[in-house]
Amino acid sequence: MKLPFYLHYHFTLFLSIQTQLCFSLATQMLVLPLKTQEIPSGSLRRPPNKLHFHHNVTLTVSLTVGTPPQNVTMVLDTGSELSWLQCNSTHISRPTFHPTLSTSYSPINCSSPICTTRTQDFSIPASCDPNNLCHAILSYADASSSEGNLAADTFYVGESGLPGTIFGCMDSSSSSNLEEDSKTTGLMGMNRGSLSFVSQMGFPKFSYCISGSDLSGVLLLGDANFTWFLPLNYTPLIKISTPLPYFNRVAYTVQLEGIRVSEKLLPLPKSIFEPDHTGAGQTMVDSGTQFTFLLGPAYTALRNEYLNQTTGILRVLEDPNFVFQGAMDLCYLVPLNQTVLPALPAVSLVFQGAEMTVSGDRLLYRVSGEVRGNDTVHCFTFGNSDLMGIEAYVIGNHHQENVWMEYDLERSRIGFAQVQCDLAGQRFGL
Repeated sequence: MKLPFYLHYHFTLFLSIQTQLCFSLATQMLVLPLKTQEIPSGSLRRPPNKLHFHHNVTLTVSLTVGTPPQNVTMVLDTGSELSWLQCNSTHISRPTFHPTLSTSYSPINCSSPICTTRTQDFSIPASCDPNNLCHAILSYADASSSEGNLAADTFYVGESGLPGTIFGCMDSSSSSNLEEDSKTTGLMGMNRGSLSFVSQMGFPKFSYCISGSDLSGVLLLGDANFTWFLPLNYTPLIKISTPLPYFNRVAYTVQLEGIRVSEKLLPLPKSIFEPDHTGAGQTMVDSGTQFTFLLGPAYTALRNEYLNQTTGILRVLEDPNFVFQGAMDLCYLVPLNQTVLPALPAVSLVFQGAEMTVSGDRLLYRVSGEVRGNDTVHCFTFGNSDLMGIEAYVIGNHHQENVWMEYDLERSRIGFAQVQCDLAGQRFGL
């Protein structure tokens, strides 16, 4: 059964805003240090604005909303469109935005063009509630959901505010990750939809770099040219104007053309990576998904070749009942006293015009708390989309570590280059 893809293992950013820094949406640069709390394992052309962050599984942005400003913390998600805040104060287990305390808060009427036309890419169409307000239901394939009304208020980034920012003021939600919910007020959508935060702010591009060593990183909002970078390799964003049932038109979709293990290109036809007549089979780059997922035939070919090339290097966990996160069924046993993994064959994702190479520690993920005798369990960081019931390829944030990722909205392309992200942060004075 085919399902539309809205899967997000939320990757969370904690932005701590320095009020002494001046920010103008039109002309100036903002540097925001980012702080994070680790989510426990098992819990499910304007100058750039530089943001420093730490990360583990989720990235959350802390900013202020309303008049007078209220502090909120939002999950940053490039795979979602509508930003939303939890507005029901009866949810004492999580932070809440209080619309009645904001004089700039304004609900959206369901007859407004915002409700009737700009919500066209929502997975569930917007509707009218009994008070004639625009009602939205957001659902995700990880079984989480949120429901409430569209509204407008002033969102502040640094010292400058953007009046009339559209968001969802949600009065109910369900989640498979209560630990994460207890730390966040809502979600910040950053995809290509007209109601996403980056679209409403009008940035021509944004970039980020995630360190794989010290859980830090850099996020830039806006345009920038850097002479100290290696040149970025660009791959075009794919657009399909015709609505298709399983194609997410506002996702950051690129064209995957092949997969290589070490120097061996897997014998897969390019057609296997192309969306079919229903839109199933697109390749999305998503900061909100932790790992990378491939459709069944591509995953099976990669799994078999990786098994073949790691024979004699790693011991396979022979347990058919153990599938990490429901989609990763290739796991290995590593002795408890072994602190460094052996040299492993790299995996390269070949895109139109660019490649992304996954190597070293990014290839295997230690499953916290999983011990078999004197061994820890490490799983291959590519999963099977078919086991998740999703019809898409997804490039997750784990494989974006130490890669400069640029989302160029103006030229409709994504650029990336290998870089030491901790050093990149130092170059920005973070």
